[in-house]
Amino acid sequence: MSTINIAIDGPAGAGKSTIAKSVAKELGYVYVDTGAMYRALGLYFLRNHIPAEDTAKIVKSLPEIDVTICYENGEQIVMLCGENVNGLIRTEEVGNMASRISPIPEVREKLRDLQRGLARKENVIMDGRDIGTTILPDARLKIFLTASPVVRAKRRYQELLERGVECDLNEIERDIIQRDEQDMSRAVSPLRRAEDAVLLDCSDMTVEETKNKIIALLAEA
Repeated sequence: MSTINIAIDGPAGAGKSTIAKSVAKELGYVYVDTGAMYRALGLYFLRNHIPAEDTAKIVKSLPEIDVTICYENGEQIVMLCGENVNGLIRTEEVGNMASRISPIPEVREKLRDLQRGLARKENVIMDGRDIGTTILPDARLKIFLTASPVVRAKRRYQELLERGVECDLNEIERDIIQRDEQDMSRAVSPLRRAEDAVLLDCSDMTVEETKNKIIALLAEA
């Protein structure tokens, strides 16, 4: 019996990870946070003072970097060279670095095979920027999840405040708009809605409402 895959794409701050985790828990699927994997690479380059513009050095460094996913008590743990980096990869600095390195073909190739391998073995829900268009083009259900920049900025602002991180709402909104432009204009696997993806604007929806909508769409697929 073939596995069932759900692909969720969308811009930064749309709530993809939160929604995907909620749906995975409800359905008993494996949640694969591809963005976290890119963030782990971004963290590595920041730590080692390798700028996003130095493509040659980034490509040369890739064989030295080990990014894996494991699960503890149902929680996805992102491991960078043997270190649990879950608590280190959610900063705006790391997110911006991840966005800047993600267009590099060699970076994408490094992570693509791992992501596809997981999807062949398990029923998965995977979120990112090009899941429905590139990573899982044959997914049973594809969702393009979005929300207005203002709503996304407010959500990110509240999330950071709850974690005790000092931040500025206007700066977060500017970063989100800038990342949208970067993600949509990049040459390799740009952020776009797959032709067969369902557009779901969750600006005025709760997490529970969005989760239930996606589960209903899967039942119809």
